[in-house]
Amino acid sequence: MGRSRRTLPEELLLLALDPTTGTTAQPQSLDLGLAGAQLVELALAGRIAPDGDRIAVVVPRPTGDPTLDCALELLRRRGAPVRAVHWIGGPRLGLRQTYLSHLERCGMVHAVAGQMCGVLPTTRYQATDTEISREIKARLDSAIRTGVPPDPRTAALAALAHAVGLGKHLYPGNEGRSSRSRLRDLIRHDPMGGLVAHAVMDVQNGVAAQPRRSPAPAGRQAPADGRGAPEPARGVPAQPHRGSMARAAAH
Repeated sequence: MGRSRRTLPEELLLLALDPTTGTTAQPQSLDLGLAGAQLVELALAGRIAPDGDRIAVVVPRPTGDPTLDCALELLRRRGAPVRAVHWIGGPRLGLRQTYLSHLERCGMVHAVAGQMCGVLPTTRYQATDTEISREIKARLDSAIRTGVPPDPRTAALAALAHAVGLGKHLYPGNEGRSSRSRLRDLIRHDPMGGLVAHAVMDVQNGVAAQPRRSPAPAGRQAPADGRGAPEPARGVPAQPHRGSMARAAAH
């Protein structure tokens, strides 16, 4: 399979695949990263576009990739732009296995059956051509080493790799510290990749899904659904409504 036919989810998964153990690094956050990588790939294909912190479908025409087209159809059914953090944080059962099976069908990995503790059946995946994984990582290495702004695809891949915590897997130990730092800095070179990567990290950190908004001007009532109402500062309890205090005092 040529480079032009590899999608970002596939490349992210190949980066995470340990060539020695056949397991994937950061499996839990990787699932979020794969969902985010689908969004970036659809954006690169011109099917979706960022709308603030939301994702809007602009061309619903299928891409020809079944897994991407499934995601595109789900986005289309929403009928309105969806927040990236909501999409990435939604259920994605079997997404990693879907891409592992796809890579196996493409001949890029092969499944190795085994057992855990001599009882539980397990399946590991070994790369059939490690040159592909080396080529993918070489793009990141080049962007880190040269400091030249990478192409959008490589920038998005770097942003996603950082967001799911692959930095220590790709650049381990103290000697890799500066490379991990520069990998993080590449997040600024692609707006869509940056949006998605921050959404992945927000989901992992449990950040509230409501976007931050400016407080309503004095004398202007906030909407009934609470949007536009300022959030209390961290560590400062929300003050009760004055009317509530008066009623409490009356009792």
